This record gives sequence, C-alpha cells and structure tokens, in this order.
Amino acid sequence: MSELMWTPPADRVAAANAAAFIAAVNDRHQAGLSDFRSLYEWSIGQPQEFWPEVWSFCSVTAGRHGESVLVDGDRMPGALWFDGARLNFAENLLRYRDERRAVVFWNEAGHQRSLTYGQLHDEVRRLAAWLKSTGIRPGDRVAGWLPNMPEALVAMLAAASLGAMWTSTSPDFGVEGVVDRFGQISPKVLVAADGYTYQGRTFDMLPRLGQIVERIESIERVLVVPYTRPDPPLSGIRQAVLLGQALDEAGGGPLEFAQLPFDHPLYILYSSGTTGCPKCIVHGAGGTLLQHLKELVLHTDLKRDDVIFYFTTTGWMMWNWLASSLAVGATVVLYDGSPFHPTPARLFDMADAERISVLGTSARYLSAIQKEGLLPRRSHGLAALRTILSTGSPLAPESFDYVYQQVKPDVSLSSISGGTDLISCFALGNPIGPVYRGELQTRGLGMKVEVYNEQGHSVRGERGELVCTAPFPSMPIGFWNDPDGAKYQAAYFEHFPGVWRHGDYVELTEHDGMIFHGRSDAVLNPGGVRIGTSEIYRQVEKLAEVLESVAVAQQWQGDVRVVLFVKLRPGLALDEPLKARIKEQIRAGASPRHVPAKILAVADVPRTKSGKTVELAVRDMIHGLPIRNREALANPESLDYFVGLPELET
Repeated sequence: MSELMWTPPADRVAAANAAAFIAAVNDRHQAGLSDFRSLYEWSIGQPQEFWPEVWSFCSVTAGRHGESVLVDGDRMPGALWFDGARLNFAENLLRYRDERRAVVFWNEAGHQRSLTYGQLHDEVRRLAAWLKSTGIRPGDRVAGWLPNMPEALVAMLAAASLGAMWTSTSPDFGVEGVVDRFGQISPKVLVAADGYTYQGRTFDMLPRLGQIVERIESIERVLVVPYTRPDPPLSGIRQAVLLGQALDEAGGGPLEFAQLPFDHPLYILYSSGTTGCPKCIVHGAGGTLLQHLKELVLHTDLKRDDVIFYFTTTGWMMWNWLASSLAVGATVVLYDGSPFHPTPARLFDMADAERISVLGTSARYLSAIQKEGLLPRRSHGLAALRTILSTGSPLAPESFDYVYQQVKPDVSLSSISGGTDLISCFALGNPIGPVYRGELQTRGLGMKVEVYNEQGHSVRGERGELVCTAPFPSMPIGFWNDPDGAKYQAAYFEHFPGVWRHGDYVELTEHDGMIFHGRSDAVLNPGGVRIGTSEIYRQVEKLAEVLESVAVAQQWQGDVRVVLFVKLRPGLALDEPLKARIKEQIRAGASPRHVPAKILAVADVPRTKSGKTVELAVRDMIHGLPIRNREALANPESLDYFVGLPELET
C-alpha cells in the first residue's frame, strides 16, 4: 500500500476549480457528486453531459455551438464530437487583451522580455496579416524550427487564427531530423530562428536552414527571427525575410478568426521516430482546446492569477499543452537553454523571480538535482509555488520523498502521463485529493482508462496494459498520408480491437491512482516473467554511484536475459564490488527475478529530446539491427557505446 505524502487543506479544496465544477454539475444534473472520484465515474458514464459542462465552465468561445455532442459514440475510432460547432483555437487563447502579463521569456542569461495580453494580441495580428499576404489559407501548413521563445507562440497563434496547421520542432535537430518531419507534410511557410543557446554555447542555425529549404520544395517563404544576433545574414536562403521586415510589409487591419469545424486540423505532432520514420499525428482544434482546458482548469487548478512554467522544447507536446494556458489568462513562462546552466538551481531561481505557482519538469530532472544535492527548500523562497508537475517517465517514489523533504512540504506533486498521440494525459493530478508515494493521483476526467491483462480483461491491483475503452475528444484526426486510416488503426487498435492500447505497463491502485512500470513494448520477459523496466531503474538509481541506467532484453540461448547498462559518476569504474551492490539493491528492493544477468558500464544512456530513455533503440543496437533516425535522440552519439560489446557474447 502506497504511503500518504500530502493532503490538501480544507481551504485549498474549497477554493479549487474542481470543487466549483462539482457544485455546478450537482446543481444542473442533480448528480450527487461528493469528490473527484465520484466526478470521474460520472464523467465516463455521462460523456454527453460531462463535455458540455467543461465547455461551459471553461467559457469556450465559439461562433456556433452545434446541436449534437457525440455521434457514433460506440465507434473507436470513428466517433464525432460536437458536430456542427464552429470555433477558432487562437481566438480562445487570445480572449484577453489587457495589461496583465501573458508571456515571460527567460534563457540561460536570465530574464529577456515579457508581453502583455494586449501586446501578444497585436503581435499575432501583425504576423497573421503577413501570413495571409503570402497566401496562407485554412488547411495549409506553417512550420516552426524555433527555440522556446515568444515568437514561436506568436507564429502558432497567427497560423491558427487563419485555420492553418501548425507544426514545430526544436532547433537542435539536424537537417535530416527536420526534413524527416517537415518534408512529409509539405509546409508553405517555415519560421526559423537564426540560432539558439545551450550550456553557455551559441549555435548557428542558418547553414542548416539553407539546406533544409533546398530539400523541402513546398516551402515558399522563410521567416527568420533574429535571436543570437541583431541582423543575421540571409544570403543563400531561398525566399527568406527577417521578422521585422515582414511585419513592416504586412500592413494593418484587425485580427480575424476563421470559424471552423470542431475537428478542423490544428497541430501536426511527430512520434519519436527512434525506430523508423516519424509518424505525423494530426490533432483537431476543438478536441485539443477542450482537453487542455479540462486538464489545466480541473486537474491543475490553473487560474487567471497563476504563473505557469513547463520545461519543454517546441518539439514536445508539453509546449502545445503549456500554450493553452493562455486560454485561462494565466502568465506563461518560457525558457530556452539547459536547466542546469549556469547552475542546477536555474529553474528555482526563475521560480522565485517570476513567482511561479505551477512548475512543470521531468522525472529525470528531479532525480538529477537530487543526486546533485540541491536543497531548494533551504536555498530558495518558492513562496508562490503551489504545484509541481512531472512527466517524461515514471516519477520514482524516492523523488516524491525528495520533493516533500527538500523542495516544499506543502506542494501538490502531480505526476502526469499521456503522450503526443493524444496531445494530453490519461493520468494526472487531482488538486482536491491526496498524493500517494509513487502514484499518479487519478485518471483523466472523461477518459475511460482501464488496465487490461494479457487476456484482455479489465483488472485492478494487477499490472497490465493501459487502455482507453471509449472515445475522447482529443483522439487524433488521423495520420498524415494515411488515407484509409490503416496506419492509425494499426498504431492503437490492432492489439485489442476497438480499444485504444497506449503501450504503457501500469497498475490501477485501490486509491484509484495509477502506478507506471515502463513501456509495455520494453517489458522484460525472462523465463516468461513480465518485468517493467522502471522497477529496475528505481532500485539502481538509488545508488549514489549510478547517474542513469537502461535495461533491455537480449535474445540468449532460446530465451531472453536482462542486460543492465549503467552510467556512473565521473571517475568511477564498474568493478565487481559495485556490480554486487547493484545486484543486491535490485534483489532486496524488487525481487531476485529482477536481477540482471549482465551489468555493463556505458558513457551515456540514449534518450529522446524530451528526456525519455530509449530502451528499444538500445535493444536493436545490441542485436545488430539498424537505427534509422538517430536525430530523434538528444544524444545520438550514445548509441555507439552499444555496438560490438564482447561481454554480450558470453
């Protein structure tokens, strides 16, 4: 049974958005709801009442509401939400035009600038006029190759106001990585920065930009944002213009918002692409908006006077999620650079300076600063900090201890999990409920999430596949270049027909929370015993000597054996005594079956740009299989450590 870590005080519960929402539902539907758990059960049992209540409570702006909430609700995929509604995503994020801060931008050097809601609206208006002058129309694609800076938000909102699709990726991608993504969706306009900074270094993007534009023939105009220098040279880049010049040429006029169907395509996001060409996942405007508002308002308790930050790049879905905070009227903090530069306390320095109330980060970051010995509770005030969000990988129980002991004892710690596939979460926070050690607090409202065993039966208290057994508004419209939907069907619905299989190995607890044990496609199965990789990582990374680890299954003598790779602290060697300590820690903390057959040291562990450990790529490397898309990794050179290891031959 998980240990109770924190319970929100009564005054905080009473003031929460979720409490007001429950009261509104009870008043309108006589539902008799008493807490978040009963609200969840009502939300999945009455979806045609729940989602309109979210629409109303979150004040969605729409030109037309439509008459039906859900058509063909028994089809998955194939259900249709809010048929007949007309709205604009950007209009909902730009509903405020006052002097309250909308966006604050920091990089490694510190605070850079901020925009009020009025200024943000004006910048979007001017850029939308330029995009319209280039011929951008509903359904066209506008791509961004940008740091996490205000211009990325402005460009996304300008494109969305016209009904164009926005797609973006981070500036550390090389030419092949960008072309593998944008080349598939044929953008008409590319918005790019001249460079970016990371760990104190400045990187010039212009040489790569010229190559990218030549490789993607559909690009008609290139808009370059000066960032690392005031007047970057554009010679050799076809159809390129600087941002300031483009805005001067665009002229004036009011900002108009195209009123489009609920499922009009808004975003194109990409799968990690570490085992093949990235899938282009298309998300609709209405479903994205409604889902994000539900998660921000009801699960995160975001309000207009909040300041919210999430450490992300423009290539991760958390950037899209964070952007939707503008629809609540909160202040959004953007950061470009390394969270460890110039010191590991950089994010907490920023939290104090900007009075951040909701701070989002990753499980890997929290584990890293714990090993660094960072003690924010002593070194920082964090007076405004109310909620810490964590995603990217399962948050270890020890990280729960660290947050409550060394960061802030009265914070709501919400581990959340979902994905690019649904541009939202399947499990996340409950601001009016307790936090249990190692658990995600609740399943997402309106998301009929279950755990299936290998026979396809729903179970509780047992480990199995995370599935969703009913439609939800932010399901993808489909994949790009998948006219018959075959790739989409195969990705989620092939294993359990008519049921979304997400690929996570999880457990539903008695508290109605969830414990994540790793990716189900990376589950280890030695001797027929299923082992989640995170169960091993939690034990190994308790040791001070180990910074990171990755466990994979190696085909061996007609079965599989578990091989553990560890990244050690600088100057340490993996000798026999340390191997013995690692094995004993795993044996005592997990079970004898979790103990790996082999333990090897590597210089680095491969991970995606959002910080997720890439077990499948390591597994393929040790079996001599090709890795097609190395540029999807934050550290692609790390894969070379797994080639030709003689220790794996015995």
